[in-house]
This record gives sequence, structure tokens and C-alpha cells, in this order.
Amino acid sequence: MTNAKPAVIVHGGAGPIRDDSLRERLEGCKAAALAAWDILAQNGSALDAAEAAVMVLEDNPLFNAGTGSTLNQIGNVEMDAAIMDGDLLRVGAVAALQRIKNPIKLARRVMEDGRHVILGSEGALMFAREIGFPECSPESLIVEHERKRWAEKHGTVGCVVLDANGKIAVATSTGGIFNKLPGRIGDSPLPGCGTYADDRGGVSCTGLGEAIIRVVLGKTAIDFLAEGIDPNAAARKSLELLEAKTGAQAGLIMIDCHGRIGYARNTTHMPVCFIKDNQSIALDS
Repeated sequence: MTNAKPAVIVHGGAGPIRDDSLRERLEGCKAAALAAWDILAQNGSALDAAEAAVMVLEDNPLFNAGTGSTLNQIGNVEMDAAIMDGDLLRVGAVAALQRIKNPIKLARRVMEDGRHVILGSEGALMFAREIGFPECSPESLIVEHERKRWAEKHGTVGCVVLDANGKIAVATSTGGIFNKLPGRIGDSPLPGCGTYADDRGGVSCTGLGEAIIRVVLGKTAIDFLAEGIDPNAAARKSLELLEAKTGAQAGLIMIDCHGRIGYARNTTHMPVCFIKDNQSIALDS
């Protein structure tokens, strides 16, 4: 498919927002979506756009990804991220990663290297060093209020993009759940679970990773598109299945191959921004 109408949707995580930061989170999602849109406006690729959007969110300490990631049980940051090309089903992911400022960039390098799909922990760091990828100090990823509170932060971040050539890409990044055991890996880096794209559409999920993994939420949502329903209905239906099977809460964003956007949550909040139709920008929470 060519001459598609580009579309971008970004989420900032599903879950309760217990402070007054909702407006800032929405503005953060808008900045990420605009970073992706700027690339699409120059006929850039969906992969480049999705990566750029998630990097903006990883650099924003309000979000639980990259800088500002939540802390595990021993007070360290361990991050997961994945990027997927729906056209060729290429995917790269990193898990339980430390010392990398933008995990989504390293996930992209794993994908482009092509030998593996997921690299975790010390193996991911070894790969980063082999390719000369810059490291940072663990302390630089921990924001002060997270160190003081050691409290739950607001979920994963993600982006789904359809470019002008009809190609779909997804990028997802997270610091994981608060107080997790060291080495815990969630749904975000697992293809089909928290991150998935093929020639039908793309999905980025957020919520309780253990439940999302059990129902393979991303792939399930894409499969519902085959029933002829629109992405909003597919998103709602997949969350209904998740809740019925696990009782868990989550959210997800979608774009199908026709550029239709969908999203749903069964939580109190999920900051979302999407852009389509000649830069029409919409915010929701």
C-alpha cells in the first residue's frame, strides 16, 4: 500500500494519577506525538517516528521509562523496551536493562543487528559496549522524588505510527512495576504481548505486564481486527478479554493499516495524544 495518510498515537501509561500532573503528562504525550509527526511530514519512516516519540517520553522524568523509571526491590532502575516493524516483522527488544539513557535506541540496534530478538541485563550491556553505544551512570536515571517516595509511578510509554508508505511501527518503553524483583521482565519487550505490529496494524500496551503476557494482549487486539471491527472496538474487546480472564487493568493504543486510530483503558487514566488528517491533534486521558 502506498500514499497512505500518516497517523500517530502516543500513550503515557495506564493507571491512577494521584497528583496534579495530568496536564503535564498530556503535554508530554503531545510533544512526543509531534516529534513523530515532524518525521512523517518529511516522508520519514514509521520506525524512525516511533523511536523518536518514545525517546521524548524516556527523557521526560514524569514518565516511567528511561529517566524517571521506577525502582526495583533493591533500589535500582531496570528497564524494558521494544520496537517492531510491522512490514517485515522485524523486532528488537531489551529487558532488565541498566545504564542506558534511551533503551528504545538500543532496542532499535538489536533489531538492526538481526541476530537476536531480545537481549537482557548484562547481555544487553555487552552488546551495547560491542557497538560503542553510550552508557550513563545508574544514578542519572533516578529522579529525586522517586528516590524519596519509592512509590508507584504511572506506567509504560508507547507509540504506534503509520507512515505515508503504509508501513506500521510500534515502540514501547518502561521502567516496569514498582518494587519488582531484580531481573523481572514485563510485557513491553515481548512481541505479541506489550508490543506488536504486522501488516494489519500495530499495538502498544500498558498495565500489569504479567496479565498482559498471559492473554498475549497485543496480538489478540490485532487479531480482533480480522473480524471487521474498527480499532476502538478491537481495543475494547481485547481489554474485556483481559479483565474476564485475569481481572487485571491495562490500556492500549492501536492504528490499523487504513490509518484508523483506536485506544481503550479500564483504568482511571491513560494520557493519549494522536495526530492525523493534516495535523489534527487530539488529547485524551
